[in-house]
Amino acid sequence: MSTDASFIFAGGGTGGHIFPALAIAERILAIAPNSRCHFLVSPRPLDAQIMSRATLPLRDGSALAAFTQIAAHPFIARPKPLIRFVWNWGQGVRASREILRRAKSQGPVVLVATGGFVAAPAAQAARVERVPTLLVNLDAVPGKANVWISKRATRIVTAAPAQGFSWPAIPPIVREAALATQSPEAARERLGLNASRPTLLITGGSQGASSMNQFMLAMLAQHASAFAGWQVLHQTGKDAPDEQLSAAYAGANVPAIVAPFVDGLGSWWNAATLALARSGAGNVAEVWANRVPAIFMPYPYHKDQHQRINAQTLEQSGGAFVHTDHIDAAKNIADAGARLLTLLREQGRIVMMRASLDTLGPANGAEQTATIALQLAQHR
Repeated sequence: MSTDASFIFAGGGTGGHIFPALAIAERILAIAPNSRCHFLVSPRPLDAQIMSRATLPLRDGSALAAFTQIAAHPFIARPKPLIRFVWNWGQGVRASREILRRAKSQGPVVLVATGGFVAAPAAQAARVERVPTLLVNLDAVPGKANVWISKRATRIVTAAPAQGFSWPAIPPIVREAALATQSPEAARERLGLNASRPTLLITGGSQGASSMNQFMLAMLAQHASAFAGWQVLHQTGKDAPDEQLSAAYAGANVPAIVAPFVDGLGSWWNAATLALARSGAGNVAEVWANRVPAIFMPYPYHKDQHQRINAQTLEQSGGAFVHTDHIDAAKNIADAGARLLTLLREQGRIVMMRASLDTLGPANGAEQTATIALQLAQHR
């Protein structure tokens, strides 16, 4: 397909809003290589960290993705946060309008909103500039920004069954860097691990999970023997006790790679036999796409508990278990820990879980969303 359109992606605050945008952009460029992509993300350091490393495929190779951090603040109905929201709103809308205008001077433009508080001012800018907006909802319980945008969007798709909304559903959206590309044995060798050992992948998502890190420290202290014959890949998050975790794995004679952040977990998912993870939309999509059995521990502080709902499809398929993160390590050992101990010792159960995941359809939501975005551009 030939198009000279620009696609402005708005979403950020966490990797869960940014990585799907990158996945959609990859598919747009694969279908229509002349397209232009630009990303509007939040002022948070994590957004810049992710985007400064992100590359996109171009006709003559690859290049770093173009991005702009715009002023934005979550809507919180308390005096000080509300003042910050209002102050940032105007700045965010103005900055987004400027970028949209520049893009409009080059041809058709589509705004692709993937959620997070940065998406709302961009959607307002698109409305003023008469640019079509494609809302991509990722969580089972849509956030405030997505609900607001949905009333103004040209098209809407959802990669999770959106409670209370009849939005058109698509499969999970996964970036190519998060997909397995070789055999598990080859992936383990490439990572410097034992090719034949079963491998546990632990991730709290792009920001890590302190309670999960503490849970693993307690598990290693009390149940080191259960990890015999296993090896571990552990993404810990920023400011995590990496040295303490590395020492705990070494003390338990468990080979492990411990890292605060991994840019594109494809090689890790490729090597994994079992995962212990948060159930943000990104992790759920990557478990689905890579067919890795999982124990999910949803983020415990969300009032709407949308991470628990995100994982329901995989739980109902038989490919995953969902356990409450009690925040307290002792309580987590009694709950999720009991499940983990069973699966570490009875790998036949993991084989059955993987067979259940194999019954799910392909995780090709990025392709479907890219096609819709291109259709919107052609009708301008």
